[in-house]
This record gives sequence, C-alpha cells and structure tokens, in this order.
Amino acid sequence: MSPSGAPRRVRAYGGHFLLLAVLTLVTALLITAVPRVADRLTGQGLREYVAAQPVARRDLTYTTEPTVLPRTASRIAATHAAELATVEARMPAAVGRTIGERWYSAQTAFGRLTGPTLDPGKGLIDVSLRSMTGLTEAATLVDGRWPAGGTGAGDALEVALADTVARALGIRAGSTFAWSVSDQDGKPVRQRTVALVGVFRPTDPQAGIWDALPQILRLAAPTEDGKPFLSVAYTSEAGLDAAATSGWPVSFAWRYRVAPDRVSAGQLTALVDGLAALERTRPAGLTLTQGVDIPLRRFAESLAAARTLLAVIAAGLLATLAGLILLAARLAARRRQGEYALLRARGGATAAVLGRGLAESLLVLPLAAGVGWLLGGLLPGDGAELRWVLLATLLATLVPPVTALTAGRGGGGRTDLVGGRSPAVRLTVEVSVLAVAGLGAFLLRRRGLNLDGSVDPLLVSVPVLLAVAAALVALRAYPWPLRLLSRAAARARGSVAFLGTARAGRAATTGPLVVVVLAVATAAFCGVVAAGIENGRDRAAADAVPGDVRVDGERFAPDTTDALAALPGVHAVTPLLVETGQRPYADRAGRFGGVGDTRVVLVDGARFAEVARSAGIPVTVPDPLRATGDGTAPLPALVSAALADEFTDAGLADPAGRRPAWLDVQGNRLPVRTAATVEEYPLVDRGVTRFVVLPWPALPADAPYPLAPTGFLLAGDRVDPAAVARVVGEGAQRYQQAGALTGGEQPRPPTVTTRSAVRAELGGSGVNGLLVFGFTIGAAGGGVLGLLALAFAVLAGARGRGQVLSRLRTMGLSRRQWRGLLLVELTPLVLVSVLTGAVVGALLPVLLTPVLGLPAFTGGVAVRARFEPGLVAGVLGLAVLALGFAVAVEALNNRRMRLGEVLRLGEES
Repeated sequence: MSPSGAPRRVRAYGGHFLLLAVLTLVTALLITAVPRVADRLTGQGLREYVAAQPVARRDLTYTTEPTVLPRTASRIAATHAAELATVEARMPAAVGRTIGERWYSAQTAFGRLTGPTLDPGKGLIDVSLRSMTGLTEAATLVDGRWPAGGTGAGDALEVALADTVARALGIRAGSTFAWSVSDQDGKPVRQRTVALVGVFRPTDPQAGIWDALPQILRLAAPTEDGKPFLSVAYTSEAGLDAAATSGWPVSFAWRYRVAPDRVSAGQLTALVDGLAALERTRPAGLTLTQGVDIPLRRFAESLAAARTLLAVIAAGLLATLAGLILLAARLAARRRQGEYALLRARGGATAAVLGRGLAESLLVLPLAAGVGWLLGGLLPGDGAELRWVLLATLLATLVPPVTALTAGRGGGGRTDLVGGRSPAVRLTVEVSVLAVAGLGAFLLRRRGLNLDGSVDPLLVSVPVLLAVAAALVALRAYPWPLRLLSRAAARARGSVAFLGTARAGRAATTGPLVVVVLAVATAAFCGVVAAGIENGRDRAAADAVPGDVRVDGERFAPDTTDALAALPGVHAVTPLLVETGQRPYADRAGRFGGVGDTRVVLVDGARFAEVARSAGIPVTVPDPLRATGDGTAPLPALVSAALADEFTDAGLADPAGRRPAWLDVQGNRLPVRTAATVEEYPLVDRGVTRFVVLPWPALPADAPYPLAPTGFLLAGDRVDPAAVARVVGEGAQRYQQAGALTGGEQPRPPTVTTRSAVRAELGGSGVNGLLVFGFTIGAAGGGVLGLLALAFAVLAGARGRGQVLSRLRTMGLSRRQWRGLLLVELTPLVLVSVLTGAVVGALLPVLLTPVLGLPAFTGGVAVRARFEPGLVAGVLGLAVLALGFAVAVEALNNRRMRLGEVLRLGEES
C-alpha cells in the first residue's frame, strides 16, 4: 500500500499508462503547436497580402500646397529635405516601424517649354522641375551629365530628362529651351532659360522612387483636345532654389512606403490605430494621403474571423482529447477494480486511493506533457503560452486518481440495462447540459461575433455543448427502435439477429459515444464550413466576372464586339455599358428628380444569358432585361433596393411608366420604369448599393449619339487575356480616332479580368493558409480521434460480450454466426455515433454562420452551409471504416482474452 511501489505498478500496467501518456503528449503538442503554426501562417499571409496591394496604396504621402517663396530665400530644397526624418519621427511608433523606403521631392508648377529643337507637330509641352532624393543612385546616364549648379551658361536652369521622354520629344542633351508661364493674353508672366544637360535611364523602372505623380519616366498625354503634354524634368537642389526664387510656385512632398516584411500580425491592431491617428499627428500645413489602412482593416476582420474559427476547431479537438483521457483512465481503473476494492477492504481511505493514483500519474503524465511541449516548440512561430500546457497537464494528472475512487464502488449487477429508470443524478446532468447548450446557442445568436481579437469563450464552448447534448439525446432515443426490431427478429428464424439487436438495445456506453459524436462533429463541421467557403468564393468570382473574361474601360468602337467574337476559343460575347454618378431626372428636359448619384448598367439580356450559359454560371436573366425597345418608350429596369425607396418618394417608381425617370446615357435621354427590385446583380460590383440595370436599347435613327460599349463579357475555352487586351485596345483607339471623343478625361487603359484570376486571388492570399491548416487538423484529427473513441466504446462492453460469446460458442454457435452477431451488435453503435456526429457537424455551421464572420473569406458573399454530396460520401465511408475498425478491435480483444478461459474464469477476463 506504500506509494513507493508506484514504479512497479506503472510497469505492471504499462499499456494503460502508455495510452494515457500518448494522449497527454498529443494534448500538449496541440496546445503548443497550433498557436505557433497559426502565428507563422498569419505572418506569412499578412506579408503576402500587403505586398499584393498596389504600391500607391502602401504609400503615406505628406504634401504642401504650391507656394511662391520670397526671392531672398536660400537653401530651400535642402532645408525641406532635412524634414524627411522629422516628419517620420512624428508618426506613431507602430507606423514608424513599418516604414521601409522613403523619398523627398520638391516640384515647381508647370511651365510651357518652347525651343527651336522642339517639333511643333508634336503639340504643346508643359514641364515641371523636380528635385528629389535618390534619383542619381537609381538611374544611369545615357547622354550628358547630371545637373550640378543652379544655373549654367547664360543663366539657364540645368535639367535632365528620362530617355523615354527625350526620345518622344526628339531632343538630346545640350539643347536649350525657353520655360515660361503666360497670362490669358499670351504674354509671359515668368520666363527662364532651361538647358538639357543630361538624359538618364532608370536602373529598375519598377522601383518605388519612380511612382511619384506626375511620373518622371513618361510623357503624359493631353487630358483634353488642345491641352499640352505634361512632363517632369529632374534638377538639382540649387536649380530648384533658382526656379523658386524666380517666382515659380513650389510644392514639397515626403513619401513613405510601408514594407511588407516589417508588418507583423501581433502589431496589426496597433498599426491600424496608428494609421487612424496619423491625420491628428500630421504637422500643420501638410496634407496626408494614404490608403493602406483600408486593406489592413479588411485583413484584421478576416484574421479575427479565422482565429475564431480555428478556436472552435481546436476546442472540439481538445474536448475530444479530454474525453479520451477520461475514457482511458476509466478503462484502466475498471481493469484494476479488484485491486482498489481490496485496498478499501483493508482499511484504505479516500486519501490513500488518491495518493496511490497520484503517485502513478506523476511518474508518467507530466513527462509526456513536457515532451509534447518540447516537440511543439520545435515548430517556427510564436504565440504558444506555457500556462495552458501546465493547466492541461495538471488536469490530465488528476484524472486517473479521481477515476480510481469510483473503481471499487458499486455492485456486481448488470450495467448494460438502460431500459430501467435512470438515476436522478444522471437525468439532472443530462437536462442541465441540454438547457445550457440551448441557452448558449440562443445568447450567441443574439450577441453576434466578438471581433476584438481575443478568444470568445461563449463561441468556443457552444459547439462542444451542442455536440454533447445531441449525443445524450441520441443515446436516449436509439435503443427504442432497436427494441422494436428485436421483437420482430424474435419471430424470425435464427438467433443471430434477435440476440444482436437485443444486446445492442441494452448497450450503455454513454461516455465513449459522447466522445465519438464530438470528434465526428468536429470533422464534419470543418468539411461543411470549408465547402461553404469554397462555394462562396466561386459565387464571388462569378459575380465579379459572370463569364470567363471581363473587360472594363471607357468607350470602344462598336465593331469591337465582332473582333472579340473572332478570337480563338471565344464562344459568346456581350457588350456592357456602365455609367457612374448619374442623377435620374424627373422629365426629358433634365429637371432634378430628387434621386442621388446612381450607377447605370446597360446589357443585352439575351447575349448575356448566352455568355453565362456558355461559361457554366447559373445566372438568372429576368424578363425585363430580355425586353427590346428603342428608347422612346420607358425601358424596364432592375432597381436596387436602396434606390427603390428614393424612386418611390420622388414619384418615379410607377411600374406602368406613366411617370418615368429619365437617365442621361452618353448624351441620350432614356425613360425608365421600375420593373423589379433586386438586392444585388452579378454585373454590378459588390458594395455598390445604388444601381439601375437596363436592357440595351436599339436607339432610333435620330438619336443624338450612338451608344458605345464601355466593357465586354466573354465566354470561351482557353481565351488568351493578352489577345483580348490587344483587341480592346485597338477598339478604344478606333473610337478615339473616329472623333467621338471631343473632350473630357483621357480614357484609362482597358482592364482585362478573368474569372479564374479572381477566384485564385480569393483563395490564394490573406488568411487562406490559416484556414487550410485549421480545416486540415480539424478534419483529420476529428476522424482519427473518433476512431480511437470508437475503440474505447467497443472495449467498454468487451467483457460482457466475451462472456456471452463464450457461452454461445459452447452451445453450438458457429464462427460465422459469431461474426454476424458481432456485426449486428456493433452496427447500431457505430451508425448512431457517426451519423449523429455528422448531423451535428452539418447543423453547427447553419447555426453559427451568422456569428462566425465567414463572408470575410469570400469577398463579402454570404456563406451557405450545405452538406455536399462529397461530404455525404465521406461520412458514409467513415461509417464503413469505423464499423470495420470496431469489428477488428473486438475480434482482436476476444482473441487476446481467449473466450474459453473467460467461460472458465467467470467474471474475470
């Protein structure tokens, strides 16, 4: 009875303690490894996400307004260049740590450049002089030299141009020009001589120094007819000082770029808060321009949702491991039931039993937990806390001594009867679990998702409670159909079905079945949520590009549609026309209708349906979009829900079209009527809530302007995006050369977007690596732990089954009948546990989807949790595997016990 015999007892029951040690090691490894791997994947995803953002969005730019400085000013450029470090020092510390590259520039206002070497046929040329840090190190001279002093011979300002600009203007180093600003009458207000002393070429055209606007590496085209080309020339600090003291307005800029490798997930919240505080801490007189806070906020939202999802999965696995440790301890205590009964019969008190079990646990389980913690520490990353490992170790160490207290108690009656009245304690516990699970689910739905970045105890515990509650309900319900089946089998020939169903209906393996349900529910939850996210991303890509390729631009020649249809692999093409910022009118004369800015989309409904069908996208094209008209009668329109109320208040929502709204589409006044109200539509960008979708009208011959498409939608196999870009670029050029563009902004280059690229972007950046890791360990771990729990469920009743089978074998039961009896008895146990876990795992996402924040992973598209056919097949496969595994465990256990000896020894096995 002395605790000094603990090593001998551990060696005697080495198999049981080895199982406990392995489970404890896995628990410690899970607690240690999951946070470290999650931290590494989060950091990697954040860096890739920031690096994928447009460079302009990663810049923090401080600028001043153009100012005319006194003629007596000196060292203007150098003085302001010294403020590059000063401005950065005033940033919040979290922001300053992320700054990688930084640039300073001083730039004059534009002036007209004239000279004998400039070709008049090239148009008007306006040039601005810029002095900036780092340019001479980032470029190589191809002609002449760098500007040195402020002025050269003849009091000329020395400048250098990029070779791309110099070639476009047809000038070389050594040329001299007049640089002036004129008034409305054409008289020069300010004038200086400019000498081109050098031509340079960038070492890396993609370097951040060249991103400042207006760009120094290209000649900007005129914004309107009759307007000049714009260019930027580099000058020295002395040259800029000379221009500034000559009366030219000068503006200054300090630009700082956020480096992806300096952004960490641990400092993400502080960084977002620091960016929000930049506007308050900026120096007086400076204007701040930045957009990096928007993508960082989006990443923070998706990260909070991913961490919450990972916490739910980890909680399910840890609860399963805790149940397995308890089952292993109970199994070990049951095998030593006689030992503990004898200990109590000889006067052993409760403290003696606890001390005996604690001495044995301390020899094995803390060491196993330490090994798990060390193995988890070998993984790269951070975030694991030792206190949780210590807590898990303490609880695991206390489980065997506590279970030993109940080992020697109770009678020798039959424990397999569940038809009798349940003890009041068990009934109270079950009712309490059901009530707490239901209350937790109700409170969680009402409260919503906690986005403060911490683990939500309520959200983590509710799935576990619901799985346990479902397992208890299944345990209460499933014996009754088996009893009916047993009565029917009693009337049939043969004893296998009757005996198997009768024993299955009396099985009382509550603990193991609860653990099996919990493990399978965790695996099914991962599968359902992963499938829902994948489907949501597919729908998001289809909404963004409801075809295979989408083109967006300004205006294209009408024959561009036929040119695209002639490309190899293209099956169908439809033109699109998108007008933003349109205000509906109350009448044809253009009287304001009381409705704000609206996005107008025109589409050929029939051709759009053909494109969607060819691309395999389930898009519904309502009848209003298939209608035809010439714009003289009101066109049926799909109006967004946010805009429909304003149309109603303004009296423009008459479906009959007696009082239509009027829209100005490319100079044509079109009457429209509200035919249907929609929340969203695939052709409209997600996030745009004010839109009108119209069928493409066939304008009458006297229409003031023909409608020109602003985009296209294509469907086809292996369509080359480069070929599409070439064709639409030529179409845009043909439209401009036709004289249709008489003013306005310079058309932006067309953008070609493929649905596959959008889908890859949704699933290949951000927290996707963290999601894949969570779903993998949840599905694999749940499946493996479920099989292990099922083995405990089989072993829990192995002794009773062994005695029955040994008696039946002596009464003439054949080996084939024995296997059939075993199969009939174990099948209900396996099917109930696996199917209950699968159903719980499928229903949990339906219950928790509104509070998990899953749209953060799908570009804002709602995630619909569905049990896909592949998941159904997986569950059925798992059930078959579990049944085979259970039969194998039972057969192996019976072979080890040797059924003949069980019969001779009676209760001992």
